[in-house]
Amino acid sequence: MQKHRLRIVYMGTPDFAVLPLKKIVEAGFDVVGVVTNPDKPAGRGQKIQASSVKKYALEQGIPLLQPEKFRDEVFLQNLAAWKADLQLVVAFKMLPEVVWAMPPLGTINLHASLLPDYRGAAPINWAVMNGETCSGVSTFLLSHEIDTGKVIFQEKVAILEEMTAGDLHDLLMERGAELLVKTVDAVERNDYPLVEQSYLLGGREPKMAPKIFREDMKIDWTTDVETVYNHIRGLAPYPAAWTELEHIETGEVLTVKITSVCKGVKKLEGVSGEIYTDGRVWEVGVSNGRIRLEEVQFSGKKRMKTEDCLRGFKLDEYRIKM
Repeated sequence: MQKHRLRIVYMGTPDFAVLPLKKIVEAGFDVVGVVTNPDKPAGRGQKIQASSVKKYALEQGIPLLQPEKFRDEVFLQNLAAWKADLQLVVAFKMLPEVVWAMPPLGTINLHASLLPDYRGAAPINWAVMNGETCSGVSTFLLSHEIDTGKVIFQEKVAILEEMTAGDLHDLLMERGAELLVKTVDAVERNDYPLVEQSYLLGGREPKMAPKIFREDMKIDWTTDVETVYNHIRGLAPYPAAWTELEHIETGEVLTVKITSVCKGVKKLEGVSGEIYTDGRVWEVGVSNGRIRLEEVQFSGKKRMKTEDCLRGFKLDEYRIKM
């Protein structure tokens, strides 16, 4: 295996950040430490869980830091003691300058979009929700403003019509891991480009990818087939688009997450928010047709195929709460 001279600190937390770390380690780079989020409660039982990156780092015997605050003096001293030449950040929190400017070669971020578009916390979701036909991954040097640093490398991928955010996540994780290895290798050889994002923008405003809140996930049935279809697949399988059902007689309201839909074979006319069912199929009208629900999840229940759901649920007693 090739001998690499750079001392690298890796920062990341979720599943998306594990494969890039794994590829960096397998490429023979010297990862002298990992920074990840503190353990926290997760799941229905709210048991304390370690991050995916922490679990991998422990398996590999890589030293760990889990700071509550990045400006904590003890954390900064411990981070400096690793004497990193370069820091890598994948799916992590926003860092203060005292952290990202610490190593002599700076800090490189892997971002799941073709920067400068889709800066922000949820680039994968927003790209699919907005009906984009391509996305990609970018490596860039961190600077003061979030996701605005000079771009090093990018790789484009196609977003197929049936792809969900989950599908795109997995694809970009694979491509991003490869791109990060390519980037670190180029930095070690001191042979890499640095492109200003303003040049890539060419005078236009970038598309943004802010954090997604609950109201962003609510389905607007007054829009068209394409908009609703993209909205649902852009939030699938997580955090999932949702709507509310109201019992026609009692007024009882049920929240339903919708994780899979299709446009249907036929273009049927529909009234916005109107439910259409024959006891096996569940469709909802939009402004120019209908959306067929394929997989749903009621609050506190498991996800299930619509056909299975309708065997025990009297859908004709409910309407969409608009």
